[in-house]
Amino acid sequence: MRIVSLFPAATEIVCALGLRDRLVGMSHRCDYPPEIEGTAVVTRPRTADGVATASMAAAPGEEMGPTELDRPALLASQPDLVIVREGGLGPSAGVVRDAFDEAETAPSIISLGPVSLEGIFHAITSIGAMAETEDEAMGLIEVLREEIGEIEQEVVVRHDQGLAPKRVVVLEALEPLLASGRWVPGQVHRAGGWDLLGREGEPASPTSWEAVRDVNPEMLILAPAGLSLRETQRAWSRTRKPEFWDEIAAVRRGQVFVVEPVYFCRPGPRVVDGVGMLAEIFDPEGFVDTSPPNSWTLLFE
Repeated sequence: MRIVSLFPAATEIVCALGLRDRLVGMSHRCDYPPEIEGTAVVTRPRTADGVATASMAAAPGEEMGPTELDRPALLASQPDLVIVREGGLGPSAGVVRDAFDEAETAPSIISLGPVSLEGIFHAITSIGAMAETEDEAMGLIEVLREEIGEIEQEVVVRHDQGLAPKRVVVLEALEPLLASGRWVPGQVHRAGGWDLLGREGEPASPTSWEAVRDVNPEMLILAPAGLSLRETQRAWSRTRKPEFWDEIAAVRRGQVFVVEPVYFCRPGPRVVDGVGMLAEIFDPEGFVDTSPPNSWTLLFE
């Protein structure tokens, strides 16, 4: 089976299922795992009259900016299966279907739009079923559940020892400011925290520095979708801080963190690594080396 993935998380799932050799096309934003290098790219940023404009940038809280198909590249890849992101800024199932209107054969299309950790696991099983790798999908999910379960068990032990859940705010965009949504509050909960402004299962939602001040989090996590950790640090240096910035508990305590957003914005296997990262941030004595290397840092060092 020849597979084309039109968003990064699907590419990561395909490779995690051992299907790298079947991946014949991917989006221009796909960058992991390293072995996908050289795979045909079948999308490009959408432009106006051939020129990218500010309005074409990635929407706040979303990794993919407005994206269009490279139709000749897609047709040349001759896929049997195309995976698209439901409700995202990339090509829809309808657009992909239209691209094959005059072709002799058309691929199967699967549209995925997870909004929770369980939804991400369901996406893995869906791809496994379509690619006839159900056993591999179930095995991967079992491993991911075990990893989360081990973290949750240790969180319970630490809470029984008197460690209170951390009161945190996760920001998925800086300008405009967005509080976390979808699976991120669930990641926070499993890692031993309480996302004070997050809305599980819903899109990242607009918020304000006044709202952050009012809930007064112990920890503040900066995770703007679509940026790297270093890009987030640079973006933060340009962000206007409120006059009361120093009054926020997380700032007074020196507990403002910058994380690699990819572990939180991509609905794929690495969200489990994000849980481990948060556990280490929340409780560094209870969780040692549970985060990927160089994946987070204090904002002020």
